[in-house]
Amino acid sequence: MRERGIDISGEFPKPWTDEIVRAADVVVTMGCGDACPVIPGKRYLDWTLDDPDGKTVDDVRPIRDEIERLVRGLLDELSVAART
Repeated sequence: MRERGIDISGEFPKPWTDEIVRAADVVVTMGCGDACPVIPGKRYLDWTLDDPDGKTVDDVRPIRDEIERLVRGLLDELSVAART
């Protein structure tokens, strides 16, 4: 992500709470299955992506690029301007 000017060094996976899911317009999951809270009436998208764990930087780049493509597509669909 540093290659894209995004510092995620202080980030870590955070559990989803009912409150967070209720506040969302769209809930995007990446393979969490039954571990994700399901709130009736919410729109859910499950993005199937390779797990980057244990992969080289060269192997992770296509995963990163696919996430960017999916996020940008969702932002366009929701008419939300992407920050550059």
